[in-house]
Amino acid sequence: MQFSSLHKALCGAAIPVSALYTKKSCGVGEFSDLIPFANFCKKAGLKVIQLLPVNDTGTDSSPYNALSAFALHPLYVCLEDIPEADTFKPQIKKLRTVCTPKAPADRFDYRMVLHEKNVLLHEIFNKAEAAIIASADTGELAEWIKANQWIIEYAVFKNIKRQNYHASWKDWKESAAMRFPSAAKITKAWNDPALKREHLFYAWVQMHLHKQLLAAVQHCTQNGILVKGDIPILMNEDSVELWAHAEYFRSDLRAGSPPDGDNPAGQNWGFPIYNWTNLKASGYRWWKDRLRHAAQYYHAFRLDHILGFFRIWAIPEGETTGLLGKPLPYAEIISDDLVTAGFSKERIRWIAEPHIWTGIVQDAVNGDYLYSHGLLHKVADRIGNEELWLFKSEIKSEADLSRYGLPAPVETVLKQKWTDRMLVKAGKNTNGDSVYTAAYCYQNTTAWHSLSEEEKQQFTALADKKNLQQNELWKEQADSILSELCASVDMLPCAEDLGASPAVLPEVLQKLHIFSLRVFRWERSWAKEGCPFIPLRDYPQEAVAVTSVHDSSTMRQWWEEELDYVGMLSFYEALEIDSAVQARLCPIAREKPAYTKELAAALLAALVKVPSYLAVFPIQDWLALILDELPEVKAQDERINIPGTVSSSNWTYRLPFTVEQMSKNKVFIQQLQAITALR
Repeated sequence: MQFSSLHKALCGAAIPVSALYTKKSCGVGEFSDLIPFANFCKKAGLKVIQLLPVNDTGTDSSPYNALSAFALHPLYVCLEDIPEADTFKPQIKKLRTVCTPKAPADRFDYRMVLHEKNVLLHEIFNKAEAAIIASADTGELAEWIKANQWIIEYAVFKNIKRQNYHASWKDWKESAAMRFPSAAKITKAWNDPALKREHLFYAWVQMHLHKQLLAAVQHCTQNGILVKGDIPILMNEDSVELWAHAEYFRSDLRAGSPPDGDNPAGQNWGFPIYNWTNLKASGYRWWKDRLRHAAQYYHAFRLDHILGFFRIWAIPEGETTGLLGKPLPYAEIISDDLVTAGFSKERIRWIAEPHIWTGIVQDAVNGDYLYSHGLLHKVADRIGNEELWLFKSEIKSEADLSRYGLPAPVETVLKQKWTDRMLVKAGKNTNGDSVYTAAYCYQNTTAWHSLSEEEKQQFTALADKKNLQQNELWKEQADSILSELCASVDMLPCAEDLGASPAVLPEVLQKLHIFSLRVFRWERSWAKEGCPFIPLRDYPQEAVAVTSVHDSSTMRQWWEEELDYVGMLSFYEALEIDSAVQARLCPIAREKPAYTKELAAALLAALVKVPSYLAVFPIQDWLALILDELPEVKAQDERINIPGTVSSSNWTYRLPFTVEQMSKNKVFIQQLQAITALR
C-alpha cells in the first residue's frame, strides 16, 4: 500500500489496537476504534499510527505468539459494526458495561473479553446461519473465501483445536489423524458437509475483521495518516503454519539469543526456526504471501528481530538456555582445523565434551562416594580409572538428564556441567567429520582455564577467523532473502535491529533502504568514557526514532528510575537543549528534576527535531504532556510488557480515558500541534 509522504519527516504515535478505548468498544480496543483515533491524530499533527501485531494468538495475550500468520485476532472485531448483529444491541451493551474499566490504570481481562466476545459471535452467527451459509455459496462470503484461500487451513485448524479444548495440535486426541495432515486431508475436512457451519463461522468472523480493518486503514489514508504494521519474524509451534506447512520449519531447533549482560545464560524463546533451504526452493512463497496479505492494511511494516534474517541463534530442542546455541548459518570448525591449531585428538575431546569430576556430584550428595558413583553410572561413562566421566552418547540435551530421576542437587550440577564446553556440536559434514562451532562463552569454561597461553591464542585466532567467515555468510543470506521479500510489496520496510548486531547489518539495511530503529536512550557511544549520548543531529534519515518501545519502560519511568544526573546532562547535550532551558528544568543544582508535563514538553519538542524521517513515540509518552490529568496512573502502569515475565499485566495496557475524551482535550491537542509542527 503506497503512501505519498513516506520519505518526509513525519511524527506519529505507537499504540496497540487493544489499548484503544472508545464509547463503542467492548472491553478492548477494536479495529473500528482506529477511525476516531485517526481523527484525533489528524487534529494533533500526528501523521503515523504504529500498531503491534494484530494476528490471532488464541488464548495467549502476547501479539508476538501468533497461531496464524494471516488470520486477524477476533478480539478486535467491532460487534456493533457486524450487520447480522443488529438485533443484539442489548447483549452488546451489557458486554460493554461489564468490561468498562473501573479506574484509569485498569488493565483489560484478556481471556474474559475474548471468551465473552466469542460466545456472542457464536450467538450472532447461529441466528443468521442460513443467510451466512447462503452467502458462502454465491454471495459476499463466497467471494472473500475465494480471494483468501489461507482461510481453509485456518478454519479446519481452529475447529479441531476447539474440539480439543485449545490443546496444542501435537496433543490432539480428538481427530488425532489430523496431527500431521496432508493438504488433501485439510481440503477434505473443509469440504465435509457435517463440518461446514463450524468452518464457515471462522471464515465469517475473519471476513468482518478484514472489512473493519480495511475500512479503518482507508480512513487513515484519506486523512493523510500512514499506518505502520508489525510482522513478527517467528511463528508459534502451536500455529496453523507449523501444522500445515512443516516443511518450512525446523522443529529440532529453537530460536533464542546468545548470552549477554542481562541474560548470562542467553534466552530460549521456544519458537521453531525456519528451514530457509526449503523456503528458498519455493521462491520464498509463504513469506511473500504473508507480506502481500499485510500490504492490504499497511503503508509501512516493522520486521521484528531482523537479525534473524542474517543469522538465527539456534538452540537444540531439549535445551532450556541459550548457552549451547549456534548461529545459523555458521562457519564450521572441524577436527582438521583444530589439529592445524595444535590440538591433539585427546585435547579436542577435552574442549569439546564436558568432563565430570566425581567430586562435584559427591559434594551434592553430602560426600557419599559410592552413591555418587552409582548416580554417575546412570548418565555417564567413566574414563579408565580416573575420577572423570563423560556423558553417555544417548544424552543429547538438558531435557534428557531430567528423565533419570536424579536427586535435584545432582541434576542441577550435571546440567551446569552439560554446558561447560568450549565447542558446541553441530552434527557431521558430508565427509562424516564432526562439525563444531565455538561456544559463545568459551572463555568461561573449565577447559579454557586449563589451556596454556599458546593454546588459548591458537583457539582464539581460529574462532576469530570463523567469525569473519560467518559475517560474510550472514550478509549473503540476509541480502538474498530480504531483497526478494522487500521487492515483493510496496510497503516501506523498517527493521527492529536492537541488540548485538553483526557488523554487516547496517550495510545491508542501507543497500535495501530498510529503515533502522533508533531508541534515544540506547543511542550512546558505548566505548567512550561515561557512554555519552549520540547527538541527535547524527541520526540517519532512513530510520525510525522512538522514545521507548513496547518491551521497555516509558520515558517517564526511564527518567524516574533509570537515568542518573550525569546521564541527564549528557542527554540534554545530545538534544542541544540550551543552558537557559536546562536551568529552568533543573531548579535545584546537581539534582535531577521530577518528570513533569513541562519537562516532557521540552524533551519531546527537542526529540521531534531528529533528522530521521519517522519519529514515532508511544502514546504513553505523548500523554505525559497532560501528566497532571493522570493522577491515578503511575509510571509502571504505562508499561506494555516486561520481557521474561508472565503476568496478566503484560500486553493488557489501555488508554486511561476514551479517545473521544482525548479528542475534546483542547489543551492536549494544542500542545501536540505545537510540537509536531517542529518536524
